[in-house]
Amino acid sequence: MRRIISVLLENEAGALSRVAGLFSARGYNIESLTVAPTDDPSLSRMTIVTRGTDAIIEQITKQLNKLVDVVKLIDLTEGAHIERELMLVKVTVTASNSEQREEVARLIGIFRGRIIDVTELTYTLEMTGSTSKADAFLDALSQVEIIEVVRSGVSGIGRGKRALKA
Repeated sequence: MRRIISVLLENEAGALSRVAGLFSARGYNIESLTVAPTDDPSLSRMTIVTRGTDAIIEQITKQLNKLVDVVKLIDLTEGAHIERELMLVKVTVTASNSEQREEVARLIGIFRGRIIDVTELTYTLEMTGSTSKADAFLDALSQVEIIEVVRSGVSGIGRGKRALKA
């Protein structure tokens, strides 16, 4: 089962390495990892997407809680939450093929994204949404040559009053 674990940890050198090391030492895979400072400069928020049974996820959270740098953690998928991912996609469009350019513009409109760069031979597209929306967008672009895809990984937050605070 896919799980999103949000970790509040001390903003110290090596903290990210210790968390990643915990996963690799136990043979757990990290599908996505995002980390950035919070409103408190001494703390960072890390969002980890992984897969595993309930027992494996429980083991992961127990091991994470034992790390000195970890202040608090929450499994966002245990309750109502919002998740988003940023994706940049560079595609080939030929100047002579206006139908192709119109099709790409139509698709990015349907997915509520934006064209952020235009050259003679390429469009760079920006789209935010859930992971499934990003995957669906890539599938919809199947008729266009994709040059490059960059995905940020999942960022998530609990809904309502549910919050990860020190």
